[in-house]
Amino acid sequence: MKIKDILARGEKTFSFEFFPPKSFSSILELGINVGQLMKLSPSFISVTYGAGGSTQDASFSLIDYINNKIGLVTMAHYTCVNATKEKVIQDLEFFHEKNIENLILLRGDPPKGETTFSNVEVDFHHASDLIEFVAERDHFCIAAAGYPEAHPESESVNRDIEFLKYKVDKGAHFVVTQLFFDNKQYFDFVNRAREAGISVPIVPGIMPITNFKQIKRFTEMCGATIPQHLVDRLEPYQDDLKMTYDIGVEFAIDQCSELLEKGAPGLHFYTLNKSRATVDIFSSIKK
Repeated sequence: MKIKDILARGEKTFSFEFFPPKSFSSILELGINVGQLMKLSPSFISVTYGAGGSTQDASFSLIDYINNKIGLVTMAHYTCVNATKEKVIQDLEFFHEKNIENLILLRGDPPKGETTFSNVEVDFHHASDLIEFVAERDHFCIAAAGYPEAHPESESVNRDIEFLKYKVDKGAHFVVTQLFFDNKQYFDFVNRAREAGISVPIVPGIMPITNFKQIKRFTEMCGATIPQHLVDRLEPYQDDLKMTYDIGVEFAIDQCSELLEKGAPGLHFYTLNKSRATVDIFSSIKK
């Protein structure tokens, strides 16, 4: 099933992102967490892979398993990294044969140890290039990434919206946002998008805070910010995982409730292959 059709029903969607495990113990942990989250009947699952295209093969195998063995609607991450036309065509054929109908198409991150994105020997340099190429085949539902606080490399929030509109005009059917912690940033982002003529659904991306030091690293990498009032609550307990968890989950429940009440089409959880926080949040907002 295509996610654009699920979103078109007008019901709130709830979806979860995973990444392929790298060790036997993490395989077991992922299995347990997928099992817990399956009980929530997610609208769809997305599967990512590592920077520089690492773990792509494992990602494809996990997507195949979740889609065709477990039976959940899946969305595969696919990036410009190492993307020659021949390889993209080959990979699209794999997805089509495996009945994987949903892709989120991204530029991708620099390889580990590099700070800039250099992709001179490939045929696709921007997410919009991939989106246009895949959309021409008409087999897939395409998602694009959105940045409520603008992409770190963007000149301005308005310029960032121009790039998003370009991706939608090239064929993206909906948008999933980068993580954020101030709902005003999301609603302002949606308003700018609508004013620019972007009419597709914009699904907010949520990352529950369960480890303060970890979330600080994530936000520094992706250009997101943590509101000072939340930093002030978390910082005194940064070495106390239980208190951090309690504060983070409480905050996420309030954040998610407001997003849904004020018109967000659903919620996309960046789970980090964990289930407990998402289950706790989901159980509260679905009461």
